[in-house]
Amino acid sequence: MIDFPRLPDSGIKVIVVGIGFAGLTAAIEAYRKGHSVLVLESFPTLKTLGDVISFGPNSGRIFRRWPGMDELLEPICHETNKILIKNWKGENILRQSWAEKERPYGKNYNGHRGAIHETMYKYALNIGIDIRLGHKVVDYFETETEAGVVANGERFVCDVVLAADGVRSRGRTIVLGCEDKPKSSGYAVYRAWFPAGNMAQDPDLAFLFEENDDLCTWIGPDVHFICATPIKGKEFSWVCTHKDDGDIEESWQTHAPLSEARKNLEGWDPVIHKIIDATPDPVIDWKLVYRDPLPTWISPKQRIALIGDAAHPFLPTSIQGASQAMEDGVTLALCLRRSGKSNVQEALRTFEALRYDRVRGAQKTGETTRDRWHKADWDAVKKNPKSMELQREEWILNFDAEEYAEKNYAATVAALEEKEATRKGDLPKAVSISA
Repeated sequence: MIDFPRLPDSGIKVIVVGIGFAGLTAAIEAYRKGHSVLVLESFPTLKTLGDVISFGPNSGRIFRRWPGMDELLEPICHETNKILIKNWKGENILRQSWAEKERPYGKNYNGHRGAIHETMYKYALNIGIDIRLGHKVVDYFETETEAGVVANGERFVCDVVLAADGVRSRGRTIVLGCEDKPKSSGYAVYRAWFPAGNMAQDPDLAFLFEENDDLCTWIGPDVHFICATPIKGKEFSWVCTHKDDGDIEESWQTHAPLSEARKNLEGWDPVIHKIIDATPDPVIDWKLVYRDPLPTWISPKQRIALIGDAAHPFLPTSIQGASQAMEDGVTLALCLRRSGKSNVQEALRTFEALRYDRVRGAQKTGETTRDRWHKADWDAVKKNPKSMELQREEWILNFDAEEYAEKNYAATVAALEEKEATRKGDLPKAVSISA
């Protein structure tokens, strides 16, 4: 067991549905704040799937608050501080570095999604959190005094349910009052992670290994291709975002042959095709799910909250999906501590108000970056190469979710109460406090 300091028992019982980054963070933070936590996950075993994932300084500080977590992540993570941006022909556009600017913000963590996820999962178990795999939640329910879920034919009752079960969350039905199926965003991503082997010995690929862990990106009409050489060049990872209107009714993540990826990159820099030649077949075909911004993330009786992708899926170009999911968990745990067991509805309303505008703003950066890249005017780019820089916003990265929620909790509650009074009891769906 890890020596994990906790606040005194709050008496609040929390059920978390899902063990993604949102669910695990919410569970660890709720436990840290003294709440009783039960986590239910539909998969019967942990699956260490995925490829590269990035956590900015805003979520890096969350990891570092958990005793021993930094030491566990250090061997499997790296810091990415630079990117080389090329056009689809292979011509250099610019080199962007953010190390000096962002160093005061804190540490970022980049690595294999499955490896980092497994580390968080085992950490949660080791500090004593009750995680039950193989428990598929088929329904959510709530009253004025309690909430709960139905899984494996059993009713689990608590004070608050946190729905962290992804883009297909059943919790969305009780929050929105209707079924809300995901739909295609019009884009998908091919993804790969594999041992680099002798790739560095190829003269055409050697430049990718000169400064390991940094990124190289090729950009063309409605497509971009990003690669990295993580773990000091021992591994190779790439992603290719492209137009796709494929059906996502059955699954948003499947496998595709490399030949499909090649079709989207015909006529592109031969270096990319050498990378594809070295890639094991098949690759992950990940459909980017589209969601309009929800009017609310909390249920009518305010005892169920959507968090992470269940509330706000992000595009990869934001580089903030997992980080914002972690911020959700931190904020909710603190709000519950401040509200106390007798007023958990206040905690959920305040959580939403503290988070809503910040999350929406962070989501928009993914959309604007993708559109700047995919719809670039290349004559204009030649005159102003910096227009293609990856967005690295200080207001997103230099942020402490726990500190912000603590500082603004009381004022946010007061603002909500004033809104409620002026609307004669009609509670607001999303009152924002500027981040």
